[in-house]
Amino acid sequence: MDRLRQEATAASDLAPLQLPALQHPLTATLMTHHRGLLSELSRGLGSTLHVLLPEVFDDAARQFRQALDDAGVDGLVLFAKKANKGRSFVERCPALGIGIDAASLQETEQALGCGVSGEHIGITGPGKHPALLNLALRQRCLVAIDSVEELRAYAAQAQQAGCRGRLLLRCRPRSQPHSRFGMTEEEREAALALCLQHRDVLDMEGFSFHLSGYSAAARAEEAHRLIDVCIDARGHGLSQCATINIGGGFAVRYASEEHWSAFLERQQPWHYHGGKSFADFYPYYNVAPGAAMLSAILAHAVDVLSLAQRLREHAIRLLLEPGRALLDQAGFTMFEIQSLKDRQPDGHAAAGTTSGYGIVTVGGTSFSLSEQWFNSEYLPDPLLLPRQDAATASSAYAACVGGASCLDSDMVTWRKIAFPQRPAPGDLLIYLNTAGYQMDSNESPFHDLPLPAKVVITTHQGKPCWRLDNRPHAAFE
Repeated sequence: MDRLRQEATAASDLAPLQLPALQHPLTATLMTHHRGLLSELSRGLGSTLHVLLPEVFDDAARQFRQALDDAGVDGLVLFAKKANKGRSFVERCPALGIGIDAASLQETEQALGCGVSGEHIGITGPGKHPALLNLALRQRCLVAIDSVEELRAYAAQAQQAGCRGRLLLRCRPRSQPHSRFGMTEEEREAALALCLQHRDVLDMEGFSFHLSGYSAAARAEEAHRLIDVCIDARGHGLSQCATINIGGGFAVRYASEEHWSAFLERQQPWHYHGGKSFADFYPYYNVAPGAAMLSAILAHAVDVLSLAQRLREHAIRLLLEPGRALLDQAGFTMFEIQSLKDRQPDGHAAAGTTSGYGIVTVGGTSFSLSEQWFNSEYLPDPLLLPRQDAATASSAYAACVGGASCLDSDMVTWRKIAFPQRPAPGDLLIYLNTAGYQMDSNESPFHDLPLPAKVVITTHQGKPCWRLDNRPHAAFE
């Protein structure tokens, strides 16, 4: 009996890993009742194809806004535009009462063109181009100044343009002393002296920071520290200092805790094509994702008082820059399968296993799933949508997914996915929840392939309607 149990355990360890993706009800409806539409869009617009769901974005924005209201905190949500190039998300922002976090001239111009007021645009990034600073000055955008040198240049441009410049001083967090962004405490003091010197053209409104990782406590503690810095700056004559920007890094939940824990416990190199291994993964399960993480930050106390209490007590406005968290479940990516070849065990399989697997080639490249950019893997399982005229379903089949380029490293999914049946040319592979940082951050026209199209799907009277994302449109159809 013990031997049989051991053999069963070994067989389970060798089986393909599974990490089912959480699925929004709107996406589930499209997959279940509108497969024909998805197939038509793929045939008509090509593979790869990105589908955007702005109504899901609307819900996430309202949840963040509600978290601020519930805590009684004066705040503004700035959508981190870099998380997705889709215009349709920016178009929603004015009606939702949220702004834009932009880091380039082009992002700022798009935000203004979609009706976002300059006063609701935050300008971030290091060493900003003079043209971007000039536009920010004339449109009253709030600029996060990254260095003393940039502050001098900004003051000079404000003098020349005859405009008042709004700014925050970006501080380097104590917990990340090696970051190339932000000012040290000594540099911050020098910048404050310059702000006092140039009060005729500069409005210094507060401080900002950005933390790597996804710790609510770390963000709250850094915000508590900057409240003290704001109070000190007011005491030195900078009376407008009443804003703290805590940046982004709001976690997203892609999978259940049970599935994520089991995946981490079981995964081994033999589960991947070529025995591939990865040093790190995004945390695909998070206890308090999105707006719940914001609530945790606001509730975090230092010396008895919560962050929300201290913000209210000192009349300080809170800014935040969620990107991925506003795009949670707001889009997915479709690849059409071009071919499938069977492969014998590759020498990296575990001892004792003889099973082979398949290599699916899709119309597109791994550049459309940007975790590859970080030498990692986008882990949630893709869904297989067979052709409507597919033959009778076969038995379960394991396969990795490769791109259509000549690069051996062009793997959309290195892991051997446990598909419910053998994939076939013409089938669709759907990667869920890719709107946040996945679907366009790393894309390129390699091999002269066109950049994938984006299609927007909204519901009208219970039916899905679509349009191309690059077609300007009213925010709420």
